[in-house]
Amino acid sequence: MGTALTGGRKSSEAWRNWAGNVTSRPVREVTPASVEELTATVRGAAQDGLKVKAVGSGHSFTAAAATDGVLIRPQLLTGIRNIDRENGTVTVEAGTPLKRLNMALAREGLSLTNMGDIMEQTVSGATSTGTHGTGRDSASIAAQITGLELVTASGELLTCSEKENPEVFAAARIGLGALGIVTAITFAVEPIFLLAAREEPMSLDRVLTDFDALHAENEHFEFYWFPHTGSCNTKRNNRSAGPEAPVSRVSGFVEDELLSNGLFQVVNSIGRAVPGTIPTIAKISSKALSARTYTDIPYKVFTSPRRVRFVEMEYAVPRAALVDTLREVKSMVDRSRLRISFPVEVRTAPADDIALSTASDRDTAYVAVHMYKGTPYHRYFTEAEQIFTAHEGRPHWGKMHTRDAEYFARAYPRFGEFTALRDRLDPDRVFGNAYLRRVLGD
Repeated sequence: MGTALTGGRKSSEAWRNWAGNVTSRPVREVTPASVEELTATVRGAAQDGLKVKAVGSGHSFTAAAATDGVLIRPQLLTGIRNIDRENGTVTVEAGTPLKRLNMALAREGLSLTNMGDIMEQTVSGATSTGTHGTGRDSASIAAQITGLELVTASGELLTCSEKENPEVFAAARIGLGALGIVTAITFAVEPIFLLAAREEPMSLDRVLTDFDALHAENEHFEFYWFPHTGSCNTKRNNRSAGPEAPVSRVSGFVEDELLSNGLFQVVNSIGRAVPGTIPTIAKISSKALSARTYTDIPYKVFTSPRRVRFVEMEYAVPRAALVDTLREVKSMVDRSRLRISFPVEVRTAPADDIALSTASDRDTAYVAVHMYKGTPYHRYFTEAEQIFTAHEGRPHWGKMHTRDAEYFARAYPRFGEFTALRDRLDPDRVFGNAYLRRVLGD
């Protein structure tokens, strides 16, 4: 990769995201080795009339990072800048993968309070699109940000927090790449702790009947419903005094690699080739689930490997609407000829104060639908989206959806605040692309 201040390597290859459903061909790619180099690259691209986008690990299913201009790869902007134990914060370079951050924090006896279920993304990519886990009281990764550093379209380096440039901080924690390029993030952290995890099969009827109680009684509750069945797998994670009792190597290999990845890959391949087998496979798979418990440090409980490729749509609905929403999704699947081999994932988050957070100003439940890569998904996603939007759903910014700026202006009370800030920071849309034109307007 080139590291010239305003140049970079001419791109001869298309960029593709992880799922392979988004492709773009940038004019050139730059891998800056410093914030100064990145700033110069942004200025140079603006002078040349080129758009600029930073790309992380490509785990978004939307074209949020796609560009035909200058593609910034941040893999040299990695590592921890500073740990402030007195204030309970860590400042990390924006290109740092979550996996490296989690492992580095654990070595220092520290941890994020909550996280998503994979850790392959960069910290800036994950936060900019609103990546979240599940939590009764603890919110998304972006909600744990206490400060950030941002290169604007003019090449200015802004430091933002509740005290410094607070209006930018309020929006840029989930900025969609529309306000500038994030170069560093400061997260709140805490002394490392243990989580006791319980995974247990449960009927969908019981989960939905007891959902409010399951949510209230557990710090982190989520479940997976297997379409074409009445079965779920539930996960309850709660803080524990110990002792540590991790999943054994053998059990971990069997459960997380052989069954959840290896066998699941084979099953989905069969289902893609012969869709009629999917309901039978789903019933067998759901009955094969068994309960397990283990206790470990947070990132080893919250996250798991995802090697089977898929496409995904996820919507955030008011938590009070979750049961009705999921019952309607089940009814839609049951009366259709759809064949769904991936489970539907349900998680929660408390309300937060970030302008474009899917949990902005309301307690939230997330419903995620998936289809195996290469399998037709349009009908399933279209019908699911109709249900989600009827319940005032907000799509995950990094996952597939068809909504536009007109819809978001109604869905987000502070949408106008965000777009006004964008007009001020990037009036010429240096950081624009087709996706942002659709979701934010011109």
